[in-house]
Amino acid sequence: MDAITRIGCLSMALLGACSAWAQDYPNKTVRMIVPFAPGGATDVLARIVSQKLYERWGQIVIADNRVGASGNIGAEFVAKSAAPDGYTLLMAGAPHAINMSLFRNLRYDLAKDLTPITAVATFPSLIAVHPSVPVKSVKELIALAKARPGELNFGSAGNGSPNHLSMELFKTMAKVDMTHIPYKGGSGQMVSDLLAGQVQLASMGLPPSMPYVKAGKLRVIAVTSAKRSPMLPDAPTVAESGLPGYEVTSWYGVFAPPGLSKDLVTKLNGDVVAVLGAADLKERLASLGAEPLPMSSDDFGRYVREDIAKWAKVVKESGAKVD
Repeated sequence: MDAITRIGCLSMALLGACSAWAQDYPNKTVRMIVPFAPGGATDVLARIVSQKLYERWGQIVIADNRVGASGNIGAEFVAKSAAPDGYTLLMAGAPHAINMSLFRNLRYDLAKDLTPITAVATFPSLIAVHPSVPVKSVKELIALAKARPGELNFGSAGNGSPNHLSMELFKTMAKVDMTHIPYKGGSGQMVSDLLAGQVQLASMGLPPSMPYVKAGKLRVIAVTSAKRSPMLPDAPTVAESGLPGYEVTSWYGVFAPPGLSKDLVTKLNGDVVAVLGAADLKERLASLGAEPLPMSSDDFGRYVREDIAKWAKVVKESGAKVD
């Protein structure tokens, strides 16, 4: 047997072993690293998907919260320290895409140092104003902002947060000047000040804002997604009501460490996509204002790269910096 033949046989043997390994996967507990605190959107999604994977696999999937540095600690752990065996996964999303340009000295790259499995879900937000603000549409908001440059204040959960940058994108596309008021320690104080009229408007997630909208304490101007939300079917999108091309959603997806075999990528993608199609999971996501977003590994990788590029431009133009 010559050298080329021996190499070919060895390659076939390794491929066979990888395929068998993938077919046997998982045969022990899987960890889903959650880089944010319990109770947030990332954590809730990770636990929903983990439960459905347990039902499919018959193996426990633990949601493991590793928080800190705006989600970077958990992501870096998976990118740099976890074995590429499929037993450590990561639930990450739009905040990490923003972090790629917001933080100067990251020790991992979301697009290069992690294996994309599939997107899981997307959450639209809404743009809401205090009822005292005399606008009822995106066109009216833009007109008011142009008439009163710098006088309208919008709040966010902090510099570089997704809802901060969604408003910066709005400002850039609409060519208006509004003043950003960042709040530290989450959005609780920001919401209180918005309800009191201390800030005039904000971009907010649908579920936490719905009680105030229904009570008439906030007025919805538009939703930020490409299509209308079932939770607010009468609310137009920003794009259809005055700012064509505008689209912002908070997406989340499953990643694995770098170097994961193609067979395991295929296995994981197929299983996660399958559970996203479950009727009860779709209902749970709908109750949160979210929609499933299954896609192939290659498509997800492309989606991540495009989102990183999108937010890099917004971060640069806005001058956003980490608190």
